[in-house]
Amino acid sequence: MTLAVPKIRSCDDCPIRYNAVCSRCEPDELKELEEIKYYRSYAAGQTIFFESDPLEFVASVVAGVTSLTRTLPDGRVQMVGLLLPGDFMGRPHRDTIDCDIVAETDVMLCCFRRKPFEQLIEKTPHVGQRLLEMTLDELDAAREWMLVLGRKTAREKIASLLYMIALRMAALKPGETGQATFTLPITRETMANYLGLTIETVSRQMSALKKDGLIAFDERRDIRVPDLDALKAETGEDA
Repeated sequence: MTLAVPKIRSCDDCPIRYNAVCSRCEPDELKELEEIKYYRSYAAGQTIFFESDPLEFVASVVAGVTSLTRTLPDGRVQMVGLLLPGDFMGRPHRDTIDCDIVAETDVMLCCFRRKPFEQLIEKTPHVGQRLLEMTLDELDAAREWMLVLGRKTAREKIASLLYMIALRMAALKPGETGQATFTLPITRETMANYLGLTIETVSRQMSALKKDGLIAFDERRDIRVPDLDALKAETGEDA
């Protein structure tokens, strides 16, 4: 899937400036990050890391979406996560990556060489604190996703995924309140893999949510959520 990759001249132009690991940095801290950062772009379908690859860099996702997958010895594959704009890729103080990371859409990364980034964490409290917060948020999200996969119905699973993506995309568009418009960054096949459903079930539930007025879409992947609270009610989390 082709997405427009932003042209960034400085951190002030960055669309994730206030969501990423650098969001709380002071000007002098940003200057230190500037010295070790560089940008990389990947086409949709391209593998960024294979499991057990050397972790040469860590990165913030500037644009696009990547998937994280694990493969069992018998070849079975399970998607274990999605990284959206603002998310952090890689784990400092780890020499290798523990899963395959694939660009689901065209992706732009703001990369930091791992060793200098590890040194920066030690002496830059704002980066270390923000990274800790993001790690704890990721842990909370993983626990929530265990509930989604283990106990929710197919309709609730689809609604939960769409609601999560809508909230994340809406956070990048401060002007939108109570509603969201976004391009669905993954295929229905990927959704099915992530949610443990069949493609037919995903299509059927998407059509049902559209019929009930909770989402709107055409043959493309442009999704409109007219009422985020109404969609949330379909996730089983309204209480």
